[in-house]
Amino acid sequence: MSREIIAILRGVTPDEVLDIGRALVDAGIDRIEVPLNSPDPITSIGILAKELAGQATVGAGTVLKPEQVDQIHGVGGTLVVSPDCNPDVIDRTKALGMLSYPGVISPTECFTALRHGADGLKFFPAFLVQPAGLAAISAVLPTGTKTYAVGGAGPDSFAEWFAAGVTGFGIGSGVYKPGFTASDVRAKAEEIVAAYDATKG
Repeated sequence: MSREIIAILRGVTPDEVLDIGRALVDAGIDRIEVPLNSPDPITSIGILAKELAGQATVGAGTVLKPEQVDQIHGVGGTLVVSPDCNPDVIDRTKALGMLSYPGVISPTECFTALRHGADGLKFFPAFLVQPAGLAAISAVLPTGTKTYAVGGAGPDSFAEWFAAGVTGFGIGSGVYKPGFTASDVRAKAEEIVAAYDATKG
């Protein structure tokens, strides 16, 4: 079962990333994002892309420039997540056959992202949008648009977000913070997966 959960490993280092990535996959999370403001992120993405090939979709977060998309592609990453809606980043991502998840918060940004081929919309920060805001915006989006709540969404609010029509979630500090061991991450991930499965039904 592939769950619509993206684990955000902000601050992860190359020497620990593989053990943490394996812990996530073992717990049932198969989408992994290494933000580009982490230490040596391209190396970490390359390690995960190689070692977890066929097991996880791996890529980068906090992608702000098209040339960063090229770097991610160059080490085997296939996922591009941004905090903003930058058409140039989306265009480059899609030109390389990668998955694009730009950050949005308004209908204007949503439609701009979709017109450029975004695969899903990252509502960030989710605590500003709230489920009611997502529901209102989703009412005018094309049927089948994938939406993700990121920044303030977690197991205790999964039910509320699902009721509003969200597709999935990006989870950062709820699953990883610098200093967490692989076993810490696995325990957190297992809790998140259990809550997701119970709520999703």
